[in-house]
Amino acid sequence: MAVVKPFKGIRPPREIVEKVASRPYDVLNSDEAREEAEGNLMSLYHIIKPEIDFSQGTDEHDERVYAKAAENFKKFRENGWLVQDEEEHYYIYAQTMNGRTQYGIVVCAHIDDYLNGNIKKHELTRRDKEEDRMKHIRVTNANIEPVFLAYPSHEELNSIVSEIVKNEPVYDFVAPDGFGHHFWTIDDKEIIRRITEIFQNIPSLYIADGHHRSAAAVRVGDEKRRQNPHHTGKEEYNYFMAVCFPDNQLHIMDYNRVVKDLNELSDEEFLQKLSKYFIVEGKGTEIYHPNKLHNFSLYLSGNWYSLTAREGTYDDNDPIEGLDVTISSKFILDEILDIKDLRTDKRIDFVGGIRGLGELKKLVDSGKMRVALALYPVSMQQLIAIADTGNIMPPKTTWFEPKLRSGLVIHELS
Repeated sequence: MAVVKPFKGIRPPREIVEKVASRPYDVLNSDEAREEAEGNLMSLYHIIKPEIDFSQGTDEHDERVYAKAAENFKKFRENGWLVQDEEEHYYIYAQTMNGRTQYGIVVCAHIDDYLNGNIKKHELTRRDKEEDRMKHIRVTNANIEPVFLAYPSHEELNSIVSEIVKNEPVYDFVAPDGFGHHFWTIDDKEIIRRITEIFQNIPSLYIADGHHRSAAAVRVGDEKRRQNPHHTGKEEYNYFMAVCFPDNQLHIMDYNRVVKDLNELSDEEFLQKLSKYFIVEGKGTEIYHPNKLHNFSLYLSGNWYSLTAREGTYDDNDPIEGLDVTISSKFILDEILDIKDLRTDKRIDFVGGIRGLGELKKLVDSGKMRVALALYPVSMQQLIAIADTGNIMPPKTTWFEPKLRSGLVIHELS
């Protein structure tokens, strides 16, 4: 069962929501955030990327930077740029990309569900990134940005959402990236009660995006439990903010690889080694997209190639061994290019599918990278199968779009 609750969201007034809302903290660097926030004191980047308020080059992990996040959060509230709702609500948050809209329910999820495995993970987290988000949550005493969760599609929940979104949204705007964002509050107490009840019969929630945010929120919540001699279990710190989407509405994009060298191999030697594990077909100079599982696209020296994994290089009965990221990591990156650790090796980089295969071509043609590899996207079914079996996906496997816009609602831990 999944334990969720409504909460008194802290939100921007309708007329300034576009000034406040931002991209998530982890999809852009400090310079990009500084540029996007230029001339806009209301930008959430002043809270989630507060290093922009210091001189260029200031370490984003400097203790002064975390203190600035808390100072700016307080200032936003004092200035009326963020205002707390008087009643507890659930919220509906919908996103539109390329004519397709997905509808999520904004809830507070229980940290015990994370700790006992009812909220399931598919990625490992890095301790340094967890520590960073923990410090941010501690100083602001809030979940400023939500975790992105998926749940098995539920007919009654879908019906409830469908009825609510017939009403005029509280927020409705198109962000600079062209994606639409739509937001409703749920006021009806009977509907709120019923949503809570339905989630209690949903066996598992799945982290789609936000593994570090969720891990950090849970660790801070657990700290607060231990520090509170009068802990009852009902405090807000027992929960963290999440947007829950039905699994059948979500779209995972490809997550591609670019490598700086061929491990001292010539083009011919590299292609010859690939042919041991893949059927290699030249596709010329026109961009070639992988067309099914176990088919890959390779760009090398101005030409595209189709790579089809040979029998024996994968096991579709095993949730990990059947992944294309596993196949490519084993037989291309490790075996041929000697890249052993995708998290630490400086010879490899990753490009989200939202940037298109043209970005791979550009990186190789520029000389910054030597070769590019495009993968067929992972499915939600594969992600759920891996999470359900307690397995962990290899690094840089899933890229969800559109990203959740930050600043539409915030959850305070007190």
